Amino acid sequence: MSGLLNIVVIVAAVAFVFIRQFQAQRLTAEGRKWWLIPAVLTFLAVRQPGLLDPHHTTASVVLLGAELLTALACGAGWAWTTRIWTDPDGEVWTKGSWAAAGVWLGAMALRAGLMGIGALLGVHQGSAAIMLGVAAMLLTRSGVTTWRAQGMRQTYRVPVAG
Repeated sequence: MSGLLNIVVIVAAVAFVFIRQFQAQRLTAEGRKWWLIPAVLTFLAVRQPGLLDPHHTTASVVLLGAELLTALACGAGWAWTTRIWTDPDGEVWTKGSWAAAGVWLGAMALRAGLMGIGALLGVHQGSAAIMLGVAAMLLTRSGVTTWRAQGMRQTYRVPVAG
């Protein structure tokens, strides 16, 4: 896949998720597919050549590791700033807050800083690394949000007839 197509995929995935975070979303059985978009992004990123710079392998691996750690931290921060509640019927809902938007802005600033460090070191960083970072952030956000929501689901106990 070309670099331009990678950028289009990244922007489309980020825009889709970012816009949806400010709309109340009901967690349903479909919510079990929370890993699908990150899995597709990971597949697309890993199958491309150029994830690591062959001329600066160590620096490239360190920068990719920092990208992934940043993405995991930002995904967790995003999940913890997401509002979760139950309606009177016991359905669980989520909605991103303005603090979640702040986490996104912080994540972009951190990524820009990592890209700047890479540029100063002469490390070629392709869009595959960004795609992998976005996948890690989305996976972490969805996983932590789903985990938080599990504690809010109502369980009903019916006494056994005896």
